[in-house]
Amino acid sequence: MYPNMYATTGGTTRYIDRFPKYRDAGFFRAVLGLNISSLGIGTYLGADDDTTDHAYTGALLAAGVGGINLFDCAINYRNQRSERSVGAALRQLQRDEIVVCTKAGFLTPGAVPSFLKPEHVAGGMHSMDPDFLADQIDRSRANLGVDTIDVFYLHNPETQLGFLSREEFDTGLRRAFGRLEQLVAEHKIRWYGAATWDGFRGGALSLPRLAALALAECGPEHHFRFIQLPFNLGMVEAFLGSSESLNPENAKPESVLQAASRLGIATIASATLSQTQALEHMPKSLVELLPGLTNAQRAIQFTRSTPGIASALVGMGRREHVLENLGVAPVPPATYEQYLRLYQ
Repeated sequence: MYPNMYATTGGTTRYIDRFPKYRDAGFFRAVLGLNISSLGIGTYLGADDDTTDHAYTGALLAAGVGGINLFDCAINYRNQRSERSVGAALRQLQRDEIVVCTKAGFLTPGAVPSFLKPEHVAGGMHSMDPDFLADQIDRSRANLGVDTIDVFYLHNPETQLGFLSREEFDTGLRRAFGRLEQLVAEHKIRWYGAATWDGFRGGALSLPRLAALALAECGPEHHFRFIQLPFNLGMVEAFLGSSESLNPENAKPESVLQAASRLGIATIASATLSQTQALEHMPKSLVELLPGLTNAQRAIQFTRSTPGIASALVGMGRREHVLENLGVAPVPPATYEQYLRLYQ
């Protein structure tokens, strides 16, 4: 492992200074003391084989060398192999320049601790048991070859709501947050949060409620500071908001992105291309705004231009995918006025 090393302000500042053209075009964002690329590389899809491992490691190296320093994975992605591919790439990059994110919650074959009790597993597939999470983080640290994971997410915690009462769910979250806060103090993780699919989009989870649980359990200096949710041309709920979500300070409707900004929580977008399905929703106004880009690049540009989104994740399993998608890096994001016109 890399002793006492994780992404640092100095490391990520040094990183973005190597890409002045991208930096000056607003490709990088300052997030909780780190400088991160507004395009991140995801590692979800692919077969559990050596060929895919090799391709992912090549893509991750191309990303790190090319200007992308946000790497996203999960212990269950390709049965731990995606984390190990990230680890292989990190051995050839400057660790303190790369922001490494992973997730746990789902039971992964070969990575389920013997002590995990059935009553601590929801639906036979998901656990937020504090000891289980600590075990998964240690396994992920070993897979990644790092002492400290920069961002750790509870993976789709809303899964448990199909099996628990809201009170039981909240109690489980508080216990999980408490243990994660201890792991921050032990320098095993730097920040933590929740990576969701339907949770925030469908209303099953309330971000203010989650933040309140972290505050109650861990105090005002808690490290629950990241969320991840789908956002693309066909899935814009986090920006549009809902009349059912109100800002407690003024009782006005509030979107998830607005709530995150108010609470000091960074938002990372997943499913930016939605496995290319987002390209089916390409509006004419976006084509006219970005005439020199491919449709995939336009979709990425849409998400990374959304107010409140720090970075847009795209699954990139091959080096050529990285090189194509980096075509957005020298293109400034849309202005707020330009972005709003896309909804008209």
